[in-house]
Amino acid sequence: MGNNKKRYHPLARDTMAYVLAGGRGSRLKELTDKRAKPAVYFGGRARIIDFALSNALNSGIRRIAVATQYKAHSLIQHMQQGWNFFRTERNESFDILPASQRVDESMWYQGTADAVFQNLDIIESYMPEFILILAGDHIYKMDYEQMLRQHVECGADVTVGCLEIARADGKEFGIMAVDEKNTIVDFVEKPDDPPAIPGKPDRAYASMGIYVFRTRFLFDVLRTDAADRNSVHDFGKNIIPHLVKHGKAVAHRFSDSCVRAESEKTAYWRDVGTIDAYWEANIDLTDVVPQLDLYDTSWPLWSYAEISQPAKFVHDTDGRRGSAVASLVGGNCIISGSHLRRCLCFSNVRVNSFSRVEESVVLPSCNIGRNAWLHRVVIDRGVTIPEGLTVGEDPELDAKRFRRTEKGICLITQAMIDKLS
Repeated sequence: MGNNKKRYHPLARDTMAYVLAGGRGSRLKELTDKRAKPAVYFGGRARIIDFALSNALNSGIRRIAVATQYKAHSLIQHMQQGWNFFRTERNESFDILPASQRVDESMWYQGTADAVFQNLDIIESYMPEFILILAGDHIYKMDYEQMLRQHVECGADVTVGCLEIARADGKEFGIMAVDEKNTIVDFVEKPDDPPAIPGKPDRAYASMGIYVFRTRFLFDVLRTDAADRNSVHDFGKNIIPHLVKHGKAVAHRFSDSCVRAESEKTAYWRDVGTIDAYWEANIDLTDVVPQLDLYDTSWPLWSYAEISQPAKFVHDTDGRRGSAVASLVGGNCIISGSHLRRCLCFSNVRVNSFSRVEESVVLPSCNIGRNAWLHRVVIDRGVTIPEGLTVGEDPELDAKRFRRTEKGICLITQAMIDKLS
């Protein structure tokens, strides 16, 4: 017998996710001296970009492109190692698109819109019905299928993902004013006086840097923008404000499509764009019930699955006992006669005897010497901490030797250590 029931067709299968991952993230200071912000390590085994990529994959999107620019080697290497499982015979694709002067030999990517415009021919070779523009430098879990459905149902020219924030924080975001039908009536980039949400004078809607377009419509918009000599070719500064005035721009609330495990009580979104914010988001993961559940198998965080040996804790004598409390410890770590409390250690870390490390984020391949005392630090990849170093007790001395924030977090790099000798 025939079945005339209308079948549900996921829009994600007709969508390309285009991830903008070219920014440095200068507020992270030395953490982005060697890598772009999306390539910065997070959560014990992942990179920041893995959240946007995982959201796309978990949402059902099987065509992904990533535009890179600033110091992209670390990012490209990570994606080649961890995101190389897409198969063309399954109508899947994963394209890495470094700035390569493809339109003009004198031009790198001039702005976020230009980073898409310069690769229109590659997008056109796949010709997805929809294109989802994503920022590659935020921490969150989101089902993009819900946003795609709203875009189609509203007949929007562009749908913009938005997040409710404190109005006082609006100077750091693109802010939108929205009417009762979710239509965006105004969009301003980093305003001094952000428009408030009606009925919530202390709150505002901030752009998440997530946009949905029908692909052919976006092509027309980008070609028009590219011909405008007065444009800086940016989505937030040019494309979205233009469509708010001359088209139909609709807001999609993050709360409508955020993904939460049972333990996650609130919608989680973080811009870990400062050392303080980066430290806080990582250390929060050591809580008994963290705000972000990395163990949620229903919405997995995909990343490069490094082959490593189990973490090892050795020595069991008084004063020399390898232990960790309220901590996340990655593979191939050896905690030798030392103690960790509320720490997050990535892979291949060595913490040697009689050392104590508290409330700290230790990136891969660090070696912490004997008798070190470290409190509230972020240690960059590959740093060797000398024996007996103390950080976290003398604020003035710490500020002279390392990058110390207003909240008392010290960023330690190998270059800073080398200057001590």
